[in-house]
Amino acid sequence: MGGVLMGRTRTFIGVAVSDEVRRSAAVLQQALARTGADVNWVPAANLHVTLLFLGEVDDRELHAVSRAMADTAAGEPPFALSVQGVGAFPNLRRPKIVWAGLADGAAELVRLHGLLEGPLLELGAYRREDRPYTPHLTLGRVKSEADGQALAPALAKQSGWSGGRTTVGEVVLFASDMRREGPVYTVLARGRLAG
Repeated sequence: MGGVLMGRTRTFIGVAVSDEVRRSAAVLQQALARTGADVNWVPAANLHVTLLFLGEVDDRELHAVSRAMADTAAGEPPFALSVQGVGAFPNLRRPKIVWAGLADGAAELVRLHGLLEGPLLELGAYRREDRPYTPHLTLGRVKSEADGQALAPALAKQSGWSGGRTTVGEVVLFASDMRREGPVYTVLARGRLAG
């Protein structure tokens, strides 16, 4: 190999959602877009729930990361996830990030997050976040405060929205390639929930 520079890959661990959830979310995004607010909506194909954002990982460490992920997943059973309700960070009155909430399955995601944190902190592939982990499905990022104000009333009306169900049978290590037209996600490894 000699003096070849090793690369780094921007990665995260997440779970995919069903086509039913993707379709429901796309319809919701279209309804919210009719407010005229300028929002970077997440394309349906990219919708996922992030478990841990790892950031830039040394390519030599990716194998160890995927093994730790697979080992952790193997001890946990598959579970159902239901997508329900709409919220925003920091809050619904001044939305910057619009998300769909999770009902059934949220506790299992929090548990998986906690189980994965230990081995990944040990590998040095993860830094603990300041805020507690809140599983959610990011739908879009609001461009400006004025756009947020235009969107807020429509978001409040969607609190009872239901986006369907999905079965979580695996956790996935994704590479995230940031491009001008938006991020492109590639599956690097899968860890089956086999518990």
